[in-house]
Amino acid sequence: MTLSYRPGDSFAHGLDPRSKLAFQVAFAVAAFAHTTPRGLLALTAVVVAVLAASGLSARTALYEYRFVFPFLLAGPLFSAATLGPPWIQWDAGFDTLLASYRVVLVLFVSAAYLRTTPVRDSRAAIQRLVPGKAGQLLGMGVGFVFRFLPVLQADLRRIRDASAARLGDQQSLVARMQRIGISGLARALSRADRFALALQARCFAWNPTLPPLAFSRTDAPVVAASVALLMWALV
Repeated sequence: MTLSYRPGDSFAHGLDPRSKLAFQVAFAVAAFAHTTPRGLLALTAVVVAVLAASGLSARTALYEYRFVFPFLLAGPLFSAATLGPPWIQWDAGFDTLLASYRVVLVLFVSAAYLRTTPVRDSRAAIQRLVPGKAGQLLGMGVGFVFRFLPVLQADLRRIRDASAARLGDQQSLVARMQRIGISGLARALSRADRFALALQARCFAWNPTLPPLAFSRTDAPVVAASVALLMWALV
């Protein structure tokens, strides 16, 4: 299951994408401003509320971001290790562990946004927030990434399954990484060529007709929460 938009009737589905983008930015700022255990505990409670409001389970989000966790776990290990006595510095490792956990919280909020926001709405929100050609280019890029990334993830999954069916999982880790990496890159380049051809065939426009956006009463608490997070980050 790729982490992409799924229609639903949750609270987050009915929000304006601009308010959700503002909340993401405010949450990220607060997360990077408060890396103490108490601050991260408070942000964890916010993430639980976000996941509940979006109808997304923490288990699904963890599974979709499973490829990131080896890097997040390696950071504290490298930070704690030293080349001489005492060999392990627990304080340095603990500080890096808190930073890694902060990244996990930000990823959870991003996952809730991806699950509850159509790609066209995200592009419309960005182009309304950033005027001119810059906003059109940024909105176009975000829309392409949101549509293209799940396809690439599915390709890598199929390559991995095909390799395992041919006993590729019995090879060394380096060989498996090389096989999947080269095959995935070739598949991505091939898809990029077909994607460019499809855009030309459909007379791609820089400024297409975007869906209308409008704030509602349900956006008020989200905007208020965004302001509160920004104020907390500045304290």
